[in-house]
Amino acid sequence: MTILVVDVGTSGLRAAAVNPDATISHEHYSELLPESPEPGLVEFDALEMAEVALDLAQRVVSEAGPVSAVGIANQRASTILWDRATGRPVGPGIGWQDLRTVGDCLVLQAEGLRLEPNLAATKVKHLLDTHDPNRERDLCFGTVDTWIAWVLSEGSSHVTDPSNAAVTGMIVEGAGAWDAGVLDKLGIPESMLPEIVDSSGPCAEARAIEGEPPICGIVGDQQASLLGQGCVSPGPAKITFGTGGMLDTVIGPTRPSFATRGDGGTFPIVAWRTSGEVTWGVEAVMLSAGTNVEWLRDDLGLISNAAESHDVARLVDSTDGVTYVPALLGLGTPHWDYGARGALLGITRGTGRAHVVRAVLEGVAQRGADLVEAAERDAGHEIHALRIDGGMSRNPTFVQALADASQHVVEVSPVVEATTLGAAFLAGLARGTWSSWSELEATWAPTTTIEPSRLLDRERWADAVRRSEQWYPDLSSINF
Repeated sequence: MTILVVDVGTSGLRAAAVNPDATISHEHYSELLPESPEPGLVEFDALEMAEVALDLAQRVVSEAGPVSAVGIANQRASTILWDRATGRPVGPGIGWQDLRTVGDCLVLQAEGLRLEPNLAATKVKHLLDTHDPNRERDLCFGTVDTWIAWVLSEGSSHVTDPSNAAVTGMIVEGAGAWDAGVLDKLGIPESMLPEIVDSSGPCAEARAIEGEPPICGIVGDQQASLLGQGCVSPGPAKITFGTGGMLDTVIGPTRPSFATRGDGGTFPIVAWRTSGEVTWGVEAVMLSAGTNVEWLRDDLGLISNAAESHDVARLVDSTDGVTYVPALLGLGTPHWDYGARGALLGITRGTGRAHVVRAVLEGVAQRGADLVEAAERDAGHEIHALRIDGGMSRNPTFVQALADASQHVVEVSPVVEATTLGAAFLAGLARGTWSSWSELEATWAPTTTIEPSRLLDRERWADAVRRSEQWYPDLSSINF
């Protein structure tokens, strides 16, 4: 009953076997970085992505033996168009971070259609306008999950799940069908769109894999991480601290009352759909998390590697009044100020390397606390368990700072990337590897549990954030 998972992230691909005891084995990873041909543009080679994914998956199966099902987890909203007959992309894929359609989004907003540039909708329009302006070709659109399912099924299945469809900007409010009005406005033929299937359940045969196992799980990466950390009902939440930071928590079967963004600055998300029933959640976003540690390493030279940030920070007991706002790319939830910029405040002649490094880790932790407060406001319930994964979850100084800033107990994931487990759980539910949501919830076993040990100054933090806002007023005025 081993499950094969293909997990496609923004910077690399992973394939692994997940066993019935929720352990991961035979894991293979390959870095695959997107390209930025011009500022604000993010592209990737979809053919190379397909080749690498297929190679890794086949290697796992050759080592692990036959698998009972396949699960797919993926970066969301990245956009690919390909020829239905040949299976070849019409051009580069457009990454979710790509900002080339900001102008289009502003024009559409003025016309009453609110779309964000990180959604797939305007990316699809751009690719069609470039490669099929008259809408004459027989093309397929897919986010990365759809593309990988197409490749694994050797072109026999064109599918997506609601967790991915919901971040295209092209579905109706209930997440069950494509929105004809939006498609008409953007000139996108519905015939090129994938079928929306359940996140858990057989939807294709992986003909390219030995034994042709069924593809039984498809889910976006953040939702996969949510499930992989045992968050299947309201109460617990997870934050993935990677390049950025994403907090997700389950709401239940009822959609949040806000259409696009709640009062706390979070977004409604489809967590997953099983047996035709949608489970909803909310998501809070930190635009830069691990990026700040990379800045310490690559640009300032204060540390030689990311792990050293812990060793340096613990040389001092506090920041000695130094406060850092990690707004290198602007501020996300709850502020949503694209013109805000990073700030390092409270420096004196006595400020040293360790104070600055600790201030950066505590600044990211303070932003994590912001996400928790925003999610509790918009979700309408208290977060009683805060679970974390991602690279920064392995930094003890940071994890303690997160507990102190949020005044929540923090539980650290046993795997750095919980997305693989989440995709396997959905596939395994469909095949009987696991029988219930409660059984999945019971698989959660944190490696470490950290209690708050002090209070971080949230008032001074809020003042520092205010000072970082509106640094570039023109960017700050943009609101999607």
